[in-house]
Amino acid sequence: MDIQQTAPRDNKPSRRGFLALAAAGAATALGGLPAFTASAAPFRPTESPMLSAADAAKNQLWWGAPGSSHSMIEQGLPVGNGRLGALASNDPAHELLMITDATLWTGHLNDKLQSDGQFPYGRDDFGSLTLLAKLTVAIPDHDLGSVDNYRRSLDMAQGLVSTSYDISGVTYRRQVFASRPDDAIVLYFSQQGGGAYTGTVSLAGTHGESTTANSAGRYASFGASFANGLKYGAAVTAHSSTGRVRVDGTSISFSGCKDLTVVVSGGTNYASDAAAKFRDPSVDPQRLARTKVLKAAGHPTSTLLHTHVADFRAVFGQLDINLGTSSAAQRELDTWERLQARHRDDLPDPELEAAYLQFGRYLMISGSRGSLPMGLQGPWLDGNDPDWMADYHSDINIQMNYWMADRAGLSECFDAFTDYCLAQLSSWTDVTQRLFNDSTNRYRNSSGKVAGWTVAFSTNPYGGSGWWWHPAGNAWLCQSLFEHYEYTQDRAYLKKIYPLLKGAVEFWDARLITTTVTDASGAKREVLIDDSDWSPEHGPQDAKGNTYAQELVWGLFGNFHTASELLAKDAAHRKTVDGLRERLYLPVVSPKTGWLEEWMSPDNLGETTHRHLSPLINLFPGDRIRPDGSTPKDIVDGATALLTARGMNSFGWANAWRSLCWARLKNADKAYQLVVNNLKPSVNGTNGTAMNLFDIYEVETGRGIFQIEANFGTPAAIVEMLVYSRPGHIELLPALPAAWAASGSVSGVGVRGGFVADLSWKNGKVTRATLKSVGGRRTTVVAGGASRKISLKPGESVTLRNLG
Repeated sequence: MDIQQTAPRDNKPSRRGFLALAAAGAATALGGLPAFTASAAPFRPTESPMLSAADAAKNQLWWGAPGSSHSMIEQGLPVGNGRLGALASNDPAHELLMITDATLWTGHLNDKLQSDGQFPYGRDDFGSLTLLAKLTVAIPDHDLGSVDNYRRSLDMAQGLVSTSYDISGVTYRRQVFASRPDDAIVLYFSQQGGGAYTGTVSLAGTHGESTTANSAGRYASFGASFANGLKYGAAVTAHSSTGRVRVDGTSISFSGCKDLTVVVSGGTNYASDAAAKFRDPSVDPQRLARTKVLKAAGHPTSTLLHTHVADFRAVFGQLDINLGTSSAAQRELDTWERLQARHRDDLPDPELEAAYLQFGRYLMISGSRGSLPMGLQGPWLDGNDPDWMADYHSDINIQMNYWMADRAGLSECFDAFTDYCLAQLSSWTDVTQRLFNDSTNRYRNSSGKVAGWTVAFSTNPYGGSGWWWHPAGNAWLCQSLFEHYEYTQDRAYLKKIYPLLKGAVEFWDARLITTTVTDASGAKREVLIDDSDWSPEHGPQDAKGNTYAQELVWGLFGNFHTASELLAKDAAHRKTVDGLRERLYLPVVSPKTGWLEEWMSPDNLGETTHRHLSPLINLFPGDRIRPDGSTPKDIVDGATALLTARGMNSFGWANAWRSLCWARLKNADKAYQLVVNNLKPSVNGTNGTAMNLFDIYEVETGRGIFQIEANFGTPAAIVEMLVYSRPGHIELLPALPAAWAASGSVSGVGVRGGFVADLSWKNGKVTRATLKSVGGRRTTVVAGGASRKISLKPGESVTLRNLG
């Protein structure tokens, strides 16, 4: 193994470094856009960075037909600026945008229990994410039947949806992008060959609002309030350098325009502040939306595009991946045909598989910057009745959504998750201490004590919970929060999340109960176990000592120890918690099934092929169970047997979780097969990938819904197959499948312990790897049977060659 070490250099920054600096400048100018508020002027580049032909091709998806307005969730193309999201139909005669603001939620704190001690879970009490508006650009003489050479594409590297088609020798083009710097969605219509556009722009609310127009200002807008007091509004304007644009009734009409720019924005007066009841009374959303669209429309459209592209590419460009070369025949197919061919022919399509990872990153950048985190659907809805209210599920959804962020070079996108938890903490704490020990709650603490905080299986943005109590939900949220620290080594961040860790620990200090167990030798010992609880989401509802909770609490106590020690806080409490951790019961292998026990019982008390992998939570995302000899072999074997029994075919997010677990067990074939399973085309609502690459969850025969977790969990699995890490240990290509083994590379992978990894391989062996410290100092790199201890200062990098 050859090694070359370099110190940080101030001259000749890399392309990725340049883009990151540009993003930092833009973010500073924007002040982070924490909500729908007025903002300073953004950084305005004069041109967009050029993409090589190869980079442009591999990061572009395309289709030969528009999306149907009746099937937008499967066919509409997503754009988003981190707060606003929209689905675009790209129909030549009827461009439809279905626009969602991440904060447009009904409901409230929801702090009254039902007769069973659990929370109400409806659209009025708990609440639901809802659609903000529908924008329509109607161009009657561009009927699809008169169009030739239609093509629409999604440029993932630049955050741009484009459409082109020909009519009577004229080529018409349109571009749609959601700009974070300008906090607006922009549509630009152009042509070559002497054509023109004539039609109308209409903006409609989805809750019965009345749209009004202003002829002098050339805008249309609406505003209203929910019963919960949340104010919201939206506005649109349009202009052209040719032809005529005017307000006509409640819409905007245009005629004889060789070009047309439409700008739309909107939002709410939501604020991430429990003390202010999650409202900013100073914000008038309708007026602010008008201000934003008119301000953006005052700049040339090319300037708006350059501003957006510089901002988007600065984030997207932090990771690049090559899993191999696809065939010429595969490359000729549009994205939907390519998905179908991948399934039909069962032939690897490495460029498509790499593009699926990048699509997940595209969604993350588009849906998680500067606002609420993404729930079940992110900011992409097609109506006001999303299943499970498009909420935050605390037993897999919100955690899986963010497994990818640090691994795939998007650490800044994790901030929305952190900020959400911090903003909710005071409400979660108050509700827990008032209601958790209610006599009707079947999960209450039999000790009679309650402290700290926890949540229910569903949470909303108002500090509220819905459905059943989820005692271990606090520990799983904290696991994700602490893992982000492991990637970044940001001590200020650790200090920020410390109250969340401490409050969760206090809850479990009050909750754990004592029981006696008999070990394999016949010896009896006292252990600490979880009180009456559920192993999500199957089996008995009142079992004690569930593996799911035991494993999560074991991890929580360990993470608290680390945080407390690093921050020099609560030394006495740390010692107490260490003692609790030593007494925690940890699962054993069932003598009946050979599986790791799920319910502190040798019997299988649930569904063998259940979608959740609750008892394997310390195989992934935790890593107490390791196949490297540090974990007793019978435990690894029992975990493997249970994972095998769960099966290889489930819902998309469940397949993604399985893939991650098989990657941890270094089983490349099974990890890869589960990725392939998720690429199966969804037809008539079946499990799989829709035309627009959204993951579809079959809730009943003939009806599928969009759930976004697999769009993030599957890319996380791809990264985990290439790089495994924990603080102090990095393994390269731990589960590289044969389909990608010939040659490939990846750069910008986040590594726990505070590093970023770039690596390339050939014939299944690493040929070169570079590690850069982003705060880490020491680690061991393992590849191909060889290992090397690395010592770096922050900012330094080291290059390893000829590994294995």
